[in-house]
Amino acid sequence: MPSTRDSAKLFRIGVAARLLGISISMLRAWETLGITRPLRTTSGYRLYTSADMQILKRAVYLRKVLGLNAQAIIHQLKQEGILSESAAGLPDGLALGIRLRKLRLKRGKSVTQVARSLRISIGFLSNLERGQVQASVSVLHKLAQHYGINIADLFTRVNESGTPLVRLKDRKILSGADGVRMELLAWGKIIMEPHIFRISSKAGSPAFYSHEGEEFIYIISGELVIHLQRTAYHLKTSDSFYFTSKTPHRWINPGKSEATVLWINTPPTF
Repeated sequence: MPSTRDSAKLFRIGVAARLLGISISMLRAWETLGITRPLRTTSGYRLYTSADMQILKRAVYLRKVLGLNAQAIIHQLKQEGILSESAAGLPDGLALGIRLRKLRLKRGKSVTQVARSLRISIGFLSNLERGQVQASVSVLHKLAQHYGINIADLFTRVNESGTPLVRLKDRKILSGADGVRMELLAWGKIIMEPHIFRISSKAGSPAFYSHEGEEFIYIISGELVIHLQRTAYHLKTSDSFYFTSKTPHRWINPGKSEATVLWINTPPTF
């Protein structure tokens, strides 16, 4: 059993749900969104600390008393300083790692072979498969292209179909490292792939990358500098931008606040 994070008081998921007055399934859903990250025993049982319970009690209050949905709860917890900007809304790193490992083994490749093929560190890829680190958008692109899939396939079930209506609470959350959060607005058999990118100050893609297709960007709020080869374009609120994805590109939020961007790819690359 873990001995850190206030291990003097640990609650299994059933006990935590009963004390909080919510269902076990809701606790699991909130874990997926990153509201809490419970410890795990060697047998895989979730263990919630006293600190986790305090966060969850506040979340329950926001839901039951104020009627907030999950995304609004996350926003409020961040505003109150209870959650860090990078704490919530991230995909389960361990689940992503397991999927990457399965893709690699299915193709009969070693960590060394894949890492060298993509020109990334062997240690980094190994830690990524263990769920111990996060990957940037460009690395996720490389991995997805290497395995012949889209980035969204790394986070969703293979046979999951799309729906014409996607409400805020149902958006699929993808994440790149270093303060980049992507909310998938449509999925399934689609020609265009729309996202909301939420990019923290000074965060962005660490390197140039390119792929097939075309892209459209609309700045909902904040700023974004996008580099197309040697040319840099400084976009601000209400600006739009269209370019060919084959052109090597990278981007960064140069502002002091989060940038919110509508980003559409065609054909789907994520």
